[in-house]
Amino acid sequence: MWRIVLTCSILMYAGMLMPLHTMGQTGVEKLNRELPAFMARGMSDWGIPGMAVAVVYQGELVYAEGFGVKKLGSDDRVDAHTIFGVASLTKAMTSAAIAMLVDEGKLDWDDRVRDHLPWFELSDPVATSEVSIRDLLSHRVGIGRLTGNRLRFMPSRDPKTIMEFVRRMPFEQSFRTAYVYSNVMYMVAGLVIESASGMSWDDFMQERVFNPLGMQSASTSISQLEHQRNTAWPHQEIFGQVQLIARRNFDNVGPSASVNASVTDMAAWMMLQLDEPGVYQGKRLISEKNMLEMHQPHQVNRLSNPLTDHLEGYGLGWGLRTWEGHRISQHSGATDGMTSTLVLVHDLNLGIVVTSNLFCNFRPAVINYILDAMLGTHRETDWHEHFFSRYLSEKEIAMERRESLEAKRIEGTTPSLPLEAYAGYYHHKVYDNADIRVNERGTLEMQLWDDPEMIADLEHWHYDTFRAIWRNTSMREKFICFDLDQYGRAHRLNVNFTLRQILISVGIYPADYYRIVEYERFIEEDGGI
Repeated sequence: MWRIVLTCSILMYAGMLMPLHTMGQTGVEKLNRELPAFMARGMSDWGIPGMAVAVVYQGELVYAEGFGVKKLGSDDRVDAHTIFGVASLTKAMTSAAIAMLVDEGKLDWDDRVRDHLPWFELSDPVATSEVSIRDLLSHRVGIGRLTGNRLRFMPSRDPKTIMEFVRRMPFEQSFRTAYVYSNVMYMVAGLVIESASGMSWDDFMQERVFNPLGMQSASTSISQLEHQRNTAWPHQEIFGQVQLIARRNFDNVGPSASVNASVTDMAAWMMLQLDEPGVYQGKRLISEKNMLEMHQPHQVNRLSNPLTDHLEGYGLGWGLRTWEGHRISQHSGATDGMTSTLVLVHDLNLGIVVTSNLFCNFRPAVINYILDAMLGTHRETDWHEHFFSRYLSEKEIAMERRESLEAKRIEGTTPSLPLEAYAGYYHHKVYDNADIRVNERGTLEMQLWDDPEMIADLEHWHYDTFRAIWRNTSMREKFICFDLDQYGRAHRLNVNFTLRQILISVGIYPADYYRIVEYERFIEEDGGI
């Protein structure tokens, strides 16, 4: 490894063996010549219907190509203008919107959120008073995931209503002490933009970001895809088979994850970050000072060996690390069946974006392959094999863990009560309501948040535990169980929310990061809850 780093350093410093512009040209030639075969092999092994790739170098779009199909079973090919959901790549765009408002003097990175949203409140009074815009964007508030990627939190409710529940949520880590990734805090950042600009976050994105960058097909909601023909559809591996799944709306947390765009659109976004940061086609959109602020580390990861390991951290919507001695800004994104990765190599004026319509981990293999090509790095690593073999190993372990959990199911048991005795309305101060009822088939079902899309059928597991199987199969399943009170009545519903599964292709369980939420039953004769 040291020889590779040394070689790259010599090339960059002296330019004697292969000047940067020559190295980039050679890299592009390699991409044109060899990347299609690499993509075909990887996509076949992973079962990916469609992907797209764009590379910008020295201020130019030097590579843009689509691979595969937009929808499984279709022959409609992906091209460089096919629209994908870019998921959490949205976060850097929200930070850029804040930067524009800082440039205009309408707010400051260190403004308290309550200066712009007086109603903002969290369960910690100190945090409530002191949370800044910088805190929101660098994931250091301490409020983490509520449900995980597969299950949206109160999807039909508006952001301010959601915050009425989040304000009661316990902190996952103490305020400003650790990195705690939070989509809902980016939702709050969107509300700050609205308050400071007088425009909705969606309109601000369109008028101040998409239009100036010429991102003609970019949008902030799946509702805007209805009349777009060149769009990719989401897919997911479920029970060993890649399946087409429904698009789901993420509008209420839009500032964290809802942008849709082609890789050609995203190429313009990358150009804004590179060369002369904040300038696109000769026009300055964001000051250099605030461009640099977004790529400044605001959180630094803990290192195994602080004396030798490269520093890694998080800026304002950007993950920060190094690659072969080069400073990298990057981010990945994942929503239902849509995944993306974007990488910027600042000193080489190089940007790479990869999008996919399947939730899987082939994207980093593509990114690393392109980095090697563009940097002229010669190594024996087969990046597809590297990531795919690791995935197969992880999948085998995850399946064994899942099967071990399922083997603990106790056969021959029955519920303690007749099914109708479990029916009722259950409530939690953060997670609001869960409605348990007997359906027309005579079995139990659960509905969360009075939302018609959030219904699961309850399969008896053992004793008073049930497995909830969502009717939207992409959300998979979860375990719930009932507690009985001293009168033999079902008085508590315990719902296991998976915050991050081991592998979505295996299922929502096993998981090491989850939260069990205790819903209390509303019993009228006892005066309610």
